[in-house]
Amino acid sequence: MATTKFDHARFVVTMDPSRRIIRDGTVIVDGDRITHVGKAAALASVPADRTVDAHDMVMTPGFVNGHIHLSYAHMFRGAFAEDMEQGEYFRSIFAVQAAMDEAEEYQTTLLAVTELLKGGTTTFLDPGSTKYLDAGLQAYTESGCRVVTGIHVADQPNPANIPTFEPAEAIHLTADAIHRYHGRLGGRMSVWAMPFSDDWASDELLQGLKRLADDHGTGLTYHHMNRPESIERTLASFGERPTNHLESIGVLGPNVLLAHVIDLDTGEIEAMARTGTSAVVCPPAFLKLAQGGIASSKLPEMLASGVPVAFGTDSANNGNLIEAAHAMRVGALLYKDARSDASLLPAEQVLEMGTIQGAQALGLGNDIGSLEAGKKADLVLFDTRRVEWRALHNPINALVYNADGRSVHTVMVDGAVVVDGGQPTFVDEGALVDRTQEMAERLLAQTGITPAIRWPVE
Repeated sequence: MATTKFDHARFVVTMDPSRRIIRDGTVIVDGDRITHVGKAAALASVPADRTVDAHDMVMTPGFVNGHIHLSYAHMFRGAFAEDMEQGEYFRSIFAVQAAMDEAEEYQTTLLAVTELLKGGTTTFLDPGSTKYLDAGLQAYTESGCRVVTGIHVADQPNPANIPTFEPAEAIHLTADAIHRYHGRLGGRMSVWAMPFSDDWASDELLQGLKRLADDHGTGLTYHHMNRPESIERTLASFGERPTNHLESIGVLGPNVLLAHVIDLDTGEIEAMARTGTSAVVCPPAFLKLAQGGIASSKLPEMLASGVPVAFGTDSANNGNLIEAAHAMRVGALLYKDARSDASLLPAEQVLEMGTIQGAQALGLGNDIGSLEAGKKADLVLFDTRRVEWRALHNPINALVYNADGRSVHTVMVDGAVVVDGGQPTFVDEGALVDRTQEMAERLLAQTGITPAIRWPVE
């Protein structure tokens, strides 16, 4: 396989254990792995089949998005009124998703993946929202991304009208998905057990899926909103708060990722730290859905307790902008304001969450999340000749507070270039957006949903 030398980068942000930042750095890739990371002068004599001039570029590991619904949300991005009652909002969302066919799901998945890759996100977890895994597989294959996915299941009645199954059937469906898809695409595709929410799953189902994940060496993730109604219910039923109850029934652990985790208390954080459980927080969704997450979420406390925490963006309808860089910036800024403490979540810490710590939360920290010899070649080059980067003094501050996906120049996943010169290499972007718009308008008309535009449209 060919070797590529990214030569003379202005800064290489390695995210390695010592968090080295290499000025005038070089990274060499052989096949799908990084072989060298160091000063350009020290690696000048190392040959490569292809050399990329990285002058005025900042290189980072590919970003990780730990919670992003890929397969439906772009079809109705911005279509609903912002003051819509939340129950009606989610019922409308799931009504549109239920009406989508395989071609529509492939189309919107490919659009979402294209947006993510163009923004520098190379790895992401879709928490079971894909109805047609073959459609998703096609989009993942064409784009070259790295993905954790699965099918969401429930065995309790729920306000979203997600289909329910008996626990044994839900476990069988999940096992079948793992057997059929886990490890596909040369290992770029992982399949986890994904009960949609612990609010909509019995203890029997959660325990069965945890055993399944353990037996197959894979993971378990679910929406763990931990809102007041959930806390009241579990206190009344079990005499303990939701996260503590999950520990009691054995469904926390190093291969478990809890999503959203809004209203945790100290004891629940201790349970997560004690069991090695990871979390993913979605600041853009907290804001867009007015969930109070920034005010009540204990993200700084989770980090201080050693809980691995990733950033997620939830979906294009909930957060609108799905770039990992957006979640990092929002997280860095809003927690400072909510706690009146400018020292909280410094740029270095949120960049860790978006790269190496996000990779660890997804069980992929040995392969991705940092630029080190032996790791997978998932990397991003940012063009610092753009105005938002200048004047450039501190590449970490510039990356977190100034830059975004507009300055992404090159993206490599598993040693293959998927974005070059800011453009995807795997799809005609113009044709993709045109097809998606046509499908989206037809789908909303089919489901009787009229986009909410408050001002008169002539």
